[in-house]
Amino acid sequence: MQWDYFFDQVLSHRDALLQGTAVTIGVSLSAIVAGTLLGIAIGVAVTYGIKPLRWPARAYIDIIRGTPVLVLVLATFYISSAVGLDLGAFQAGVLALTLFCASHVGEILRGALQALPRGQIEAGRAIGLTFGGIFRHILFPQALRYALPTWITAAVEMVKASTLLSVIGVAELLLTTQQIISNNFLNMQFYLLAGLIYFLIDFAIEQVGRYVGRRLDRPARRTT
Repeated sequence: MQWDYFFDQVLSHRDALLQGTAVTIGVSLSAIVAGTLLGIAIGVAVTYGIKPLRWPARAYIDIIRGTPVLVLVLATFYISSAVGLDLGAFQAGVLALTLFCASHVGEILRGALQALPRGQIEAGRAIGLTFGGIFRHILFPQALRYALPTWITAAVEMVKASTLLSVIGVAELLLTTQQIISNNFLNMQFYLLAGLIYFLIDFAIEQVGRYVGRRLDRPARRTT
């Protein structure tokens, strides 16, 4: 009877669950995309930038990676209000996760770029390429192969970290689940359902990453 009641509750709260899932996906994807773009710039600055760029980028990576995500979320939410930025809970949460994701992507890309032979830059310059062309056509495609598995892990971590936005009132999947449980007290069943949804989101990210990895491997296999 309890499981029948659970399925009835799922049906009656399906709109809230779908909305919470959509918010979780929206927060996670926004942070992953924006954090990846910012992280690429930071990784390039740390690896190839001049000292006035390299040192602040290195400090950013070390400080943000060493800060707990919950502290970063709370700081972004409350400090943005204190300095006059009109950010809602959703925007502040996305910004916090973006900053955190960028620090990880920057460090991942730095390691991948430093694993490449330095002579490739000189070879690119010898054929008349600018640094932008060398990075776009030579360095980044190779570094991406090294970085992709770790990037997938970082992307999955962003989905997990999105649960922390519930503390600032973002109605993502976890907060929505807790609100539903407060009405029907079906703790185990709804937490299992939420866990399954999180697993499916993470699984989808991993599959997309593996697909991209296979696409990147094809040219390498043709040249061997």
